[in-house]
Amino acid sequence: MSLGNLYIISAPSGAGKSSLINALLADLPRSEVQLSISHTTRQPRPAEQDGVHYYFTSHDEFKQLIEQGYFLEWAEVFGNYYGTSLPMIERSLEQGIDVFLDIDWQGARQIREKVPNVKTVFILPPSKTELEKRLIGRGQDSAETIAKRMAEAVSEMNHYNEFDYVIINDDFQQALAELKAILIAERLSLGSQQIRHQHLITDLLNN
Repeated sequence: MSLGNLYIISAPSGAGKSSLINALLADLPRSEVQLSISHTTRQPRPAEQDGVHYYFTSHDEFKQLIEQGYFLEWAEVFGNYYGTSLPMIERSLEQGIDVFLDIDWQGARQIREKVPNVKTVFILPPSKTELEKRLIGRGQDSAETIAKRMAEAVSEMNHYNEFDYVIINDDFQQALAELKAILIAERLSLGSQQIRHQHLITDLLNN
């Protein structure tokens, strides 16, 4: 049985998911928590590094990995493949490291079918107005693209009730504290403690 917990973090674009994950990773040692790095067949963007942001691979290599059962979940998006490495996740969990997956609700549904004990968290914005304000504030998209993202966000948010935990990201520091609280609570759960401290508990209960 694994010592670490597997988490899925999902949110509509602009809800602050990536910022929360990055802040969590910055606050906790890598020996305790890691973000799973996905494989993809798309071309690297400027400043993206192989093995840091993604593992970049060819279409043929990706298809071979699919046939080998290498991915916990995978999907094709706009002609490119994205996948989550099962061996890498298993290795980290066995070392007692909590692993985070930054994926959408569809990927979460796939993984939940294969890993029933996965912990899932959905990040919501405090309002549609604030969500739109954040998207505009990025300065990256046209008004048409932002309108499309808002429509997609509403569709995604309709799946919030498929998740174990819901965090409303109004105050960033409060949302970060709540995310940390979930990690702590899960580590202190009966099942996790029995695995992590098996020898101690056995010793304490024996005469």
